[in-house]
Amino acid sequence: MFALGMFALGAVCMHELYGMYERARPVRLAGLLALLGLLAAALYGDQFQVLLVAVAALPVLFGLTLLQPRPSVGAMAVTLLGIYWIGFALAHAVLLRGLPHGLGIVIDVLVGTFLGDTGAYLGGRMFGKTPLARKISPNKTIEGLAIGMFFAVLGVWIAGRYQEWLPGTHAIVLGVGVALAAPVGDLFESFVKREAGTKDSGGLFGAHGGALDRLDAVLFTAVTSYYVWAAYVH
Repeated sequence: MFALGMFALGAVCMHELYGMYERARPVRLAGLLALLGLLAAALYGDQFQVLLVAVAALPVLFGLTLLQPRPSVGAMAVTLLGIYWIGFALAHAVLLRGLPHGLGIVIDVLVGTFLGDTGAYLGGRMFGKTPLARKISPNKTIEGLAIGMFFAVLGVWIAGRYQEWLPGTHAIVLGVGVALAAPVGDLFESFVKREAGTKDSGGLFGAHGGALDRLDAVLFTAVTSYYVWAAYVH
């Protein structure tokens, strides 16, 4: 069920991304097939199988691109962006879910990610003065970043206090990973949207934007958290 949910989220995210860059004529079928393959590899295999699917995705994409009325390198590039940004991230979420205590760690990561995002927003509104990346996202500030990172670590640590199997030091290290990855994911999506000339990735959540707007940080924290937790349990 978890992998199925990731496929649904991934399909929506890819739809939004490819919609923003419709002018490049992305090969949507290739993106969805790669997403399905990556999630299946993560569910029934391991990192090696995920890598195999990622490698196989390129020739499949090439073949499907040649079937388009106007095949182009731009179409392949945008399609690959969706595969490697969204597909890889959600495959790592499935890999993380499959590790010992994986569900608990997924919850911890989500708590830290969203609490950090909230802290960054509120901290930036209250104390923000120094622009973080003016050309990419003018409203983000260094002060907001610092406050958001603090709350991300705090969120993971607090969530871990309810889990006997998670030592406090492990929770802090995991929280630091989340705190470092989340702002990168946020800025990454802001850059993608700016290049596309749009404010929101979609309208799934009304005034709150689309699925990519809600999951931009998670797409990076899921990957980071998998490797941090895998290092502890392997």
